[in-house]
This record gives sequence, C-alpha cells and structure tokens, in this order.
Amino acid sequence: MHLKNTQVGEAGHRAQESQNLVSLLKTDHRYKYLEALITLFVTILLISNIVAAKFFAINLRPFIPFDFRISCAQMLFPITYIFADVFTEVYGYSASRRAIWYGFFASFVLVAISYIAVIIPPAPEYTDQVAFSTIFKPVGRIVLASLVAYWCGEFANSFTLAKLKLLTQGRYLWTRTIGSTIVGQAVDTTVVMFVAFYGLRPVSVLIQLIISGYVIKVVYETVMTPLTYAIVNFLKRAEGVDYFDYKTNFSPFAAGE
Repeated sequence: MHLKNTQVGEAGHRAQESQNLVSLLKTDHRYKYLEALITLFVTILLISNIVAAKFFAINLRPFIPFDFRISCAQMLFPITYIFADVFTEVYGYSASRRAIWYGFFASFVLVAISYIAVIIPPAPEYTDQVAFSTIFKPVGRIVLASLVAYWCGEFANSFTLAKLKLLTQGRYLWTRTIGSTIVGQAVDTTVVMFVAFYGLRPVSVLIQLIISGYVIKVVYETVMTPLTYAIVNFLKRAEGVDYFDYKTNFSPFAAGE
C-alpha cells in the first residue's frame, strides 16, 4: 500500500512538472510588448549560437599582455542579458523565466535541425558538404553549452536582479543591471567556454576567452545602462507595471508567479 501511494505521488509530481512547463509557454495577454520582446530575445539568441564558432583577436598591447580572443557571439549574446534585466525589472522574474524557456526550446530545434541537415547525404551535384559541415556541425555543442550556461547564468542574473530590486526598494537601477551582470556573466562565460570548446581549443586560449568575454560583456552592459534605463522607464509607463518579486517562486520549473 505504501509503495502504491509512493508511485502515485511520483506520477502526480511528474504530471505537475509537465503542466508547469506547458504553463510557461502560455501567452501573457496582460502586456502589450512582452511577447514581441521575447521573440526578439530568442532571435538574437539563435543568431549568436550560429555565429559563435568564429573568433577574432583584438591587440591591446602593451596595455594587456595578450590579445583579446573574442567569439562573434559576444557581439550579440550580451544583449540577451539586457533583455533579461528588462524582463525581470519590469515584468518580474517569472517573465524572464518564460523567455529563457522559449529560448531553450528554440535552441533545441536549431541543434536538431542542424544535426539532421549535416548527416543527410548530399545530392551528387552538391559540392559544398565539407564547408556546410564545418559551419554547422559545431552548432550542436555550442547550443548545448549555451543551454547549460542558461541554467546557471541567465537564472543567476535574473535572480540577482530580482533580489537586488527588493534590497534597494526599486531605487538605483544601475546597481541591479551591473550587479546582476557581474554575477550572471561570470558563471555563464566560464560554463559556456568550457562546455563548448574544451578539447577543441587549448586551455590557455579558453582562459583568455573567458577573461576577454567576461570583461567585454560587463563593460558592454555598463555602457548600455542609459539605454536600459530608457527602455525600462518606457515599458513601466506604457505597461503600467513595476513588478517586485516579494513572493515569487524562483524555481526554473515553477509556473505562474
């Protein structure tokens, strides 16, 4: 009898988790701009995943003893953190959580289709299979890395911002946008570089990428702070909302607020 009750309880828990995930994908009709912003967020995320395999170098010597190694994704990916800050600051942590899940599912489709496209035998007249594979084959690992980094970086960023908003009572927005970036990007950059490129690049290069990427991302968001202020202020007035996460369930799997 006890075993049966345990099995029923476990089944109910799994069903509740599945229902929570489905609820995360439901459209929130309370706001005018949220869905469009999430769509733009996902678009930027997918583009950054595709171009992430290419690196370029910036020579800052003699100020820095090594060249900055920068992934092309770093031109775009920091923007997703600005979006996450906007989601959490204006609409609350639950909106940011939903955007992250949208990105997760879209990235999963990207990696699945990319893999299928690479392994399908090409037509006899198609002569670019090697080049095609070179470009798209690494995408799977890069997307996996970004998803793993998601769980750590994006949620750490949004959690930090939500808690800082309560601590500052909604004042000093710059402390939240920069502070959350310092935490989230430190985790995200380390995880994504090692998961995506360990074994493909020397560890010394990975360390340079982590340092370069982290500094650039933090500076990027710091420079973008005035724009973040403008977007946040506009959305708060237009939507009539300024959410505080007093009773929020911060679990990535939670539904609702």
